[in-house]
Amino acid sequence: MLYWLLKYVLIGPFLRLTGRPRITGRQNVPAEGPALLVGNHLSVADWLFMPLLLPRRVTFLAKSDYFTGTGIRGKLNRWFFAGSGQYPIDRTNADAAQAAMDAGLEVLARGDLLCIYPEGTRSPDGRLYRGKTGPARLALRADVPVVPVGVIGSQDYIRRVGRFARPGRVHVLMGEPLDLAPWAGRVGDRAAEREITDELMRRIQALTGQEYVPDVYGAEMKKRYEAVRESGHNLLDRPVDGQR
Repeated sequence: MLYWLLKYVLIGPFLRLTGRPRITGRQNVPAEGPALLVGNHLSVADWLFMPLLLPRRVTFLAKSDYFTGTGIRGKLNRWFFAGSGQYPIDRTNADAAQAAMDAGLEVLARGDLLCIYPEGTRSPDGRLYRGKTGPARLALRADVPVVPVGVIGSQDYIRRVGRFARPGRVHVLMGEPLDLAPWAGRVGDRAAEREITDELMRRIQALTGQEYVPDVYGAEMKKRYEAVRESGHNLLDRPVDGQR
């Protein structure tokens, strides 16, 4: 109930008014049954706009820290994140990857839509970085449709709304589901997981037009930028968004 209240009453109307979001390829998302949505991650607003434009509930895997706070703030965080479709997983221990896998399989077994960001973190500069193979491993085990997703304009939205300026439009693009038939029977095959992941990243890049960095993970690039910041040099020598 809270999910739909947030979507249609508490947050959704504000997002529609300020972001003027539009969606392309909505028909590529199954009207019923489980499916894995795999997308780029530019902004904290990504997980707000994409579900807003789909008629079905979308679940995301979120770090358990959002659900473990104390006091009034902790209760509000748990209320908001649980109600907005977040599923808590513990990312701090050695079994974090398996915990994420188990959680994802549970969501898909219910027949729901699950969204995962294969970059593993928000892009530090607007480029699309090498994908991690977890989503591909999950897709092979669950045997569900895998839909590439691209979001454009969410970075600009956050920056401009924070400055009380009118942001540009947010555009959500849903690509055609990836046919996993060429990798049938290869559950647990690391080479197959990498091939699927690379194909999904290419499809996301084709949707968004972002510059693609296939040999570097986003988290690694964030560390490089932090090192540059600490050295006192200019952080970026390129446009921030890297989008068309």
